[in-house]
Amino acid sequence: MTDSRARRRLDVITAEPFPAYVVWELTLACDHACTHCGSRAGVAREGELSTDEALGVVAQLAALGTREVVLIGGEAYLHTGFLAIVRALRAAGIAPALTTGGRGITEALAIELADAGLAYASVSIDGLELTHDRMRNLRGSWRAATTALERLRAAGLPTASNINLNRLNHRDLEPLYDELRARGIGSWQVQLTAPLGRAADRPELLLQPWDLLDVVPRVAALKQRARGDGIVLTPGNNLGYFGPEETALRSIDAADRDHWRGCQAGKFVMGIEAHGGIKGCPSLQPAYVGGTTRERSIAEIWREAPELAFTRERTVEDLWGFCRTCAFAAHCLGGCSFTAHSIFGRPGNNPYCHYRARSLAKQGLRERLVPATSAPGVPFDHGTFELVTEPLDASDEVLPAERLVQIRRG
Repeated sequence: MTDSRARRRLDVITAEPFPAYVVWELTLACDHACTHCGSRAGVAREGELSTDEALGVVAQLAALGTREVVLIGGEAYLHTGFLAIVRALRAAGIAPALTTGGRGITEALAIELADAGLAYASVSIDGLELTHDRMRNLRGSWRAATTALERLRAAGLPTASNINLNRLNHRDLEPLYDELRARGIGSWQVQLTAPLGRAADRPELLLQPWDLLDVVPRVAALKQRARGDGIVLTPGNNLGYFGPEETALRSIDAADRDHWRGCQAGKFVMGIEAHGGIKGCPSLQPAYVGGTTRERSIAEIWREAPELAFTRERTVEDLWGFCRTCAFAAHCLGGCSFTAHSIFGRPGNNPYCHYRARSLAKQGLRERLVPATSAPGVPFDHGTFELVTEPLDASDEVLPAERLVQIRRG
């Protein structure tokens, strides 16, 4: 993402809510089966939008003033109307972007994307080669992803990358940055792996809240390096909040004094599912779908569906747990909604918080997430976790089964 695009995202917070930034899942068909995939992508959803229906969606987004649409999947390029949708977005004055695993980005497709008017492409790379291939559940995935970056750049497209950060790959951060810088990326997004979809089936993959004491300062240090290299490093919406590095994490320029301003799902962010479901954020669970494009217009869903409006009405009174008593509660409002919901089954209390981890550490304490119920096995599903407070120097080993039983019985 360039500086100008990043700044356009920042200025929407002073406007009336509108879907400025849309993440559109064109299909759940995928050529990967990633171990951390929140949508459990692989095969297409039942009843996915046709190309004609998708072009109708483009017209509705243009009427609503949408500025940027990121096409995702599964793999967006597996939708038969993919290039036509890119062209239509560009023709409507909306910046079309792509997030991809890169396996199917041929030289020819990269050129076609440039000709169609793609604004930029972000290739998901989740570590160095061995780590990435393990997470992506496919040997050769890393080579395909890095080759995709090279092909997209050769076609004249601005390139970016993104990483889902967890216990398997966070030690790759610094050397991975060097690899990506050498490949000419213009921006890099770092977010935390949340327990959605397949990641919910692998709780040992997840960072524990105290891991932020190590991870957040490292990400902030990398952002400083990236700024000197002309690369925009952006933290995902579930990475933060309000620790000493908050300004460095959120600000575009060194002179800025920006900070987390609350979850923007349903305010200036919107997600579209492959069968036309409309929700405030692409990672929110099915309960947050306010309707489908086959039932109602997007404008009507955006204006009237309570499933999208929850952040517009959120106050400190809606928070609970640590977040309810936090000094930054009125500014933060519980952090990332989908992350909190994926852990506890409701938003308003987010243990993935740097300030929270630091506050507890000063008391010699930390919080541990312990699996309580399993995910049912559908896209964007989740289980639930118990939250255990323990000494900061407690063992990092998995708690024994008898201890888990004690915790769940209270």
